Amino acid sequence: MSSRMAGATLLRRAASARGIMPAAARVFPARMASTEAAGPRAKQEEATEKPQGATAPEQNKKAVPSYWGIEPRKLVKDDGTEWPWFSFRPWDTYRPDTSIDVAKHHEPRAVADKVAYLIVRTLRKGSDLFFQRRHASHALLLETVAAVPPMVGGVLLHLRSLRRFEHSGGWIRALMEEAENERMHLMTFMEVTQPLWWERALVLATQGVFFNAYFVGYLVSPKFAHRFVGYLEEEAVHSYTEYLKDLEAGLIENTPAPAIAIDYWRLPADARLKDVVTAVRADEAHHRDANHYASDIHYQGMTLNQTPAPLGYH
Repeated sequence: MSSRMAGATLLRRAASARGIMPAAARVFPARMASTEAAGPRAKQEEATEKPQGATAPEQNKKAVPSYWGIEPRKLVKDDGTEWPWFSFRPWDTYRPDTSIDVAKHHEPRAVADKVAYLIVRTLRKGSDLFFQRRHASHALLLETVAAVPPMVGGVLLHLRSLRRFEHSGGWIRALMEEAENERMHLMTFMEVTQPLWWERALVLATQGVFFNAYFVGYLVSPKFAHRFVGYLEEEAVHSYTEYLKDLEAGLIENTPAPAIAIDYWRLPADARLKDVVTAVRADEAHHRDANHYASDIHYQGMTLNQTPAPLGYH
């Protein structure tokens, strides 16, 4: 083959490639070129093809609220207005049992009980000295701490249930309910006051230390862990009692109750801050009893799943 014939052959192949490649690129754009190589021609082709799929964005928008194709049920309050909260639903609300004995105290007898009580009393002295009579700020820190133990205990019981192929007796759910209840206390007091930057830093440090310490403590001795929380809740009850005293004495303004508190505890529409603190104190008293009860179960040589859990016991 002469050089002239070879050159003609190459020209025919090049022309053929120019005719074929654009068509292939239109059919297989992602396979034939990178995003950088697409250039103006790819953008022009995309603009040309866009009208064919013009309904796609509308379908995507309709799918955002409910991508599985089921429209969420509209929830309303008793007065017919739309339910405003995503963090809890109407069936999660309840009326607090304020008749509970808030003065009850578990007398420490065993060595482990005395150690737990001593630790809690020491922590209380430190917090009282730090916050003085700033009860709302004290409540914020208290709730960030109080919500940790039930979550840790619930997770560890959950893993135990899976590991041993056994039921939990309802204790996983009971502890998760307690953790959620404590978190709702925090969300409520966030409507009363906002933490300062150094209080946020204190919460961060406290949570980091306390979570790990309680995790290890629960693994080593669940009866000690629950007794510790029982005494911690006793101190919480005391703190909210002091809060109520200052409210009744007029040292703190008895402002209207936050909307979230009215809906969560089913309080009257004209409820005040005093009603909120009373409800929170009742919750803490129930947590006190539930944790002392859990510790007593362990002291009797049983595991929690051998005794029904106090579900719904706020």
